[in-house]
Amino acid sequence: MTESPAPAAPADPFKDSGYREAVVDLLGVIAYGELSAFERLAEDAAMAPTLEDKVAMSRMASAEFGHLEPLQDRLTELGADPAEAMKPFVAAIDGFHDHTAPADWYEGLVKAYVGDGLAADFYREVAAQLDPATRDLIIASLADVGHSEFVVERVRAAIAADPRLGGRLALWARRLMGEALSQAQRVAAERDSLADLLAGGVDRPGLDLAAIGKMFSRLTERHTERMGRLGLDA
Repeated sequence: MTESPAPAAPADPFKDSGYREAVVDLLGVIAYGELSAFERLAEDAAMAPTLEDKVAMSRMASAEFGHLEPLQDRLTELGADPAEAMKPFVAAIDGFHDHTAPADWYEGLVKAYVGDGLAADFYREVAAQLDPATRDLIIASLADVGHSEFVVERVRAAIAADPRLGGRLALWARRLMGEALSQAQRVAAERDSLADLLAGGVDRPGLDLAAIGKMFSRLTERHTERMGRLGLDA
């Protein structure tokens, strides 16, 4: 009885220079997004109305910074300079934050929950096209470590106390979604490697127009769910 041949070892996707470039770009944009979120949340903590809120927001900032190191380590493993990998995305991400600077504490909370949540959903969708190790790293770096409950509680309590606030925050959240989608489109348009990830992955076929449409439908559905949790109309 002859033995079955051993299964062939999976091909190393990083032997493809185009794939490596795409992963470096994706890790770079996510890493700068985490660094930017840390800086913004630390600034927003200054608007907190109570000491407890200030501490909670500072914890959120610390969690974002904690996600940065594993991304930088992986970029170094791939032979990339983390700072150079982040640099192409500074203008787009800083521009998004410049256009969506919160006017008060509650707008800052909604931005942290809705805006950052939408960005995380988009990067998870792109990560689905990647090799398992990179996919797992990205999903871990985008994980919600429980701070969303703090935002939901604070926003819902504020709306209950002043129902007029709900209308203003709903308009603000819609603006955040539009700005976030525009930012994602700008980044993809400027970096061909990221657009190519959606056209074909390592262990799954690329997305056609119908699949991309379904992806954006999922992003919209998750945004609507977040709005509902906040007590806001989508």
